[in-house]
Amino acid sequence: MQKMKHRATIKDIAKELGISPSTVSRALKNHPDISEKTKQKVFNVAKKLNYRPNPTALKLKHQQNKTIAVIVPQIVPFFFSTVISGIDDYAYEHGYSVVMMQSNESYTREVACIDIVLNTDVAGVLISRAKETTDFAHYERLINYDIPITFFDRTCPSIKTDKVIINDEYAAFIATEHLIKSGCRKIIHYKGPKNLVISTKRETGYLEALRENNIPIDKKLIIECDSLEKAKELTKKLIDDKVDFDAIFAANDQSAAGAIIALKKMNIKVPEEISVMGYSNDLISTIIEPQLSTVSQQGYEMGYMAAKLLIERIESEKPLRPRTEVIPTKLIIRDSTKKE
Repeated sequence: MQKMKHRATIKDIAKELGISPSTVSRALKNHPDISEKTKQKVFNVAKKLNYRPNPTALKLKHQQNKTIAVIVPQIVPFFFSTVISGIDDYAYEHGYSVVMMQSNESYTREVACIDIVLNTDVAGVLISRAKETTDFAHYERLINYDIPITFFDRTCPSIKTDKVIINDEYAAFIATEHLIKSGCRKIIHYKGPKNLVISTKRETGYLEALRENNIPIDKKLIIECDSLEKAKELTKKLIDDKVDFDAIFAANDQSAAGAIIALKKMNIKVPEEISVMGYSNDLISTIIEPQLSTVSQQGYEMGYMAAKLLIERIESEKPLRPRTEVIPTKLIIRDSTKKE
């Protein structure tokens, strides 16, 4: 082992052992996720290198930075704006300021947001994944620099950190079952992007509702569609192609609204001929005519809880195991679906 020519750092210990800086940091903090064998190796190398925590960094930690970053796919949609409101309220109540960034559903822009975070003095990050994101190395970079992350809504299962979600599978189940109980049997599902966990869970809930009610599953009725314009085009094509269906369950309210617009333009009555169910309780759900039946995602409560978990982790004097909080949802029945 060579003699160190500078003050030994966590990175020096990590390089010596061939492990990540975040693992070294957690071992030195006696984190429960790190094995005793690894901890002992880290302590031994730290002793040999005469490692001492940086007193300036410790001072800054005790002073506690009071800024958190929030990265959302888009700021405009009603759901994310309500999440941001919940985040901001909790942060303000606890003396924190919030820096907002949006990925605009782009992986490249999301990585750029993380680069900004790494070059800015923030205490932690709240993230909802972009649709395009399938590589998670930029999240690992945050962890390697000991910057706490809390995911909300769109999470990343492979990253062990705090998450705030809703039970998408159950919410989709009760939404689909409402359509079934109101007499619908041939239900189209406009699903979200396949790389998002929430899309998979919503599709699973839809399928489970069909199985529970002994309705045959037709995979041709499951179509990826998560925007208003695409739903307008797709719904028109389904009608033109004489596809037999009596309801649409959309993975978001924008798609549901697009379906209603297309159906009305073709003089098809909603819900008398075709019922439409949305998901999210977006602002558009009360503007569209007929008003949209949907699932409320409780965005404000999700944001408030996400900020709570993150700030608790920032301020904790001891390591915390990753936590997952599930926000309750509720079905909102309006005029776009028939009554049970």
